[in-house]
Amino acid sequence: MSDTQLSGALIERNLAHFARRLRQAGIKVGTGHVMEMFQAMEVVGPQRRADLAAAMQAIAVYRPDQIPVFQREFDRFWQDILRAQPPIFEQSAPMDDAANTQPPQEQREPEQKKKSEEGGDESEETTISVSADEVADEQSDAEEPDAPPQDVLMFSAEEALRKKDFGQFTPDELATARRLMARINWKLGTRKTRRMERAHKGESIDQRAMLRGSLRQGGIPIDLRYRRRKEKMRPLVLICDISGSMDRYSRTLLQFVHTLESGLDNVEVFVFGTRLTRITRELRKRDVDQAITDVVNAVDDWSGGTRIGEAVRDFNFRWSRRVLRSNATVVFISDGWDRGDPILLGEEMARLQRSCRRLIWLNPLLGASGYQPLTQGIKAALPYIDYFMPIHNLQSLEALAELLSSVDDTPPLRRQQGAETFRHGK
Repeated sequence: MSDTQLSGALIERNLAHFARRLRQAGIKVGTGHVMEMFQAMEVVGPQRRADLAAAMQAIAVYRPDQIPVFQREFDRFWQDILRAQPPIFEQSAPMDDAANTQPPQEQREPEQKKKSEEGGDESEETTISVSADEVADEQSDAEEPDAPPQDVLMFSAEEALRKKDFGQFTPDELATARRLMARINWKLGTRKTRRMERAHKGESIDQRAMLRGSLRQGGIPIDLRYRRRKEKMRPLVLICDISGSMDRYSRTLLQFVHTLESGLDNVEVFVFGTRLTRITRELRKRDVDQAITDVVNAVDDWSGGTRIGEAVRDFNFRWSRRVLRSNATVVFISDGWDRGDPILLGEEMARLQRSCRRLIWLNPLLGASGYQPLTQGIKAALPYIDYFMPIHNLQSLEALAELLSSVDDTPPLRRQQGAETFRHGK
């Protein structure tokens, strides 16, 4: 029935009503289940009642004894859809056998009137339209111990969003993801400087401090004073691919980069397609939308071709000495699709690796099951990458935050035979 059109708002409310009935019947479902049921209805369609019931049962039921309970509540849910006024499905053709078995409206009205005179139907709520009685009923059900609290439902929705691919985000989900990104504890690894500071226990004795303290005690040094080398947060450099193949991820990744730039000091950001552009200044604006707009205006090759080798060479010769001081950590974000020379890319990645403390390549395609790094660009770069990680959802960002905080003064292990691959956050 291709002419069927769904009224999204009414269906969402009806599914929420259905979920409440399932919870009352002892089947625990949350907001994440409701979202999956709505997606199932969009994919399967309302005309295939049996298939839709099977899909929703697979989402909500997790014990065999819940199957008859679910089937009973689904039948009530389906009848409510058919009786809803105004109709939820504006159809130009019959839906299926369940819809065809319904008597005409003029035949149902006497039966409904008779039932109302005899005390009403067992299913008290037969329409999805919101009424004061139903709102009060929902509020009373929310106070029942069997219904999950609101914070649990919100947690379920956030947990589902943490696993969702960035390329599938809606505008509302993108705004929610922005808040979740801000909650991640972004803390870079530290490095020891040449400067010293006082300490209760340190690497060496602070003789000057001991002599100054002895003046109060007749020139006799009694208390030991220590000092240690100061620690500073290690610099971070991000180089992000904004070519056409990365278009579905670019905006979300720029939000992530803006979060890093806002929450950390000593961060430098570059983007590239066919040429390299420094965007650190544009990302310093507090408003993320304005910052991204300024970035798009500043970049000439947005959503164009990709020449990774030329971009890395430009960085090595123009920016490396300026921003890779103090053994910075370099995070390279790209899917690896490249139109340039793979030999040049391998040579420049080797030079970049020698200039930094850690070289991390983040690939949004790595989160897909079965993905293999088979492109020429990835093959050329892998021997010179310390960590090869996905960046396709919020869970992968959390794994990155954990890795960045662990980068210390320990010399890196340069494998030169392939990067250490992480597939966290699937």
